Amino acid sequence: MATPILPTPDDVLAAATRLAGVAHRTPVLTSRTLDARTGARVFVKPENFQRAGAFKFRGAYNALSQLPPDERRRGVLTWSSGNHAQAVALAGRLLDVPTTIVMPDDAPRVKLEATAGYGGHIVTYDRHTAVREDVGRRLAAEQGLTIVPPYDHADVIAGQGTAALELFEDAGPLDVLLVCCGGGGLLSGSALAARARCPACRVVGVEPAAGDDATRSFKTRTLHTVHNPPTIADGARTPSLGTLTFPLVLANVSDMVTVEDTALLRAMFFLWERMKIVVEPTGALAAAALLEGAVPASGQRVGVLVSGGNVDLRQAAAWFATMATTEL
Repeated sequence: MATPILPTPDDVLAAATRLAGVAHRTPVLTSRTLDARTGARVFVKPENFQRAGAFKFRGAYNALSQLPPDERRRGVLTWSSGNHAQAVALAGRLLDVPTTIVMPDDAPRVKLEATAGYGGHIVTYDRHTAVREDVGRRLAAEQGLTIVPPYDHADVIAGQGTAALELFEDAGPLDVLLVCCGGGGLLSGSALAARARCPACRVVGVEPAAGDDATRSFKTRTLHTVHNPPTIADGARTPSLGTLTFPLVLANVSDMVTVEDTALLRAMFFLWERMKIVVEPTGALAAAALLEGAVPASGQRVGVLVSGGNVDLRQAAAWFATMATTEL
């Protein structure tokens, strides 16, 4: 098998130019309460304010904008539990590229509705009986569609890295950058951005404890997988790191940690209540690691990437209701 060509820091810089004026340059938020609780100087990058509600728009647009005309005309296909689905559908609408999205039938309703609203043609599957990649590859072959996967794609990775690039440019040097990890696209891109703008920064990936395949892969340097892990962080239910993201994580990431779902809910509640930002469970992974002390941060300048805010508010209210006041 040929060695894959990995994206570089220069690819992230090129993606930033491509996305200028198209993707939102999301702000950097600070909180004295968050600083006091952690003993750190914390800089939060809220990609829940990004187009389509998550960082995924960056990678999707960067990838679709570089397709040759014949591939644009035929259309693209992807698979996603929601955020990449919405991002591809929106990027396709902006670039006049037809989009087909394979989504689990139990994906959050807000994500299904938004994907359809952006013009994506949705094909659902049962995650308990089918493998989304198999469904997607079959449909792509039948219909002549170009596959733009949610994370294991050089242009997608480079686009995702622009979120961290902006954080370094706006907040200045950081000692630690905390990034959520599903398939590793955002984490890989962020680590490349750190190489470009702040090589001394430690980049730490954060996974849900129930879906710790990337953490195990990082610790053992052997690729591990997980099947449909039982976590509320639906964006991190990916089966494994990819052909591109696994070597990028091994080469550029400093550490991996995990947090329990109860910690995610506490972090979500804090971010909603104290910082007034609506964050989904996957989006709260990095903040949860900081708030729970999973990563030493006292006295340091810490960046936190909030990856998205596409959460079903009724579901979130139900999650919060199951926890005692003292737990939140």
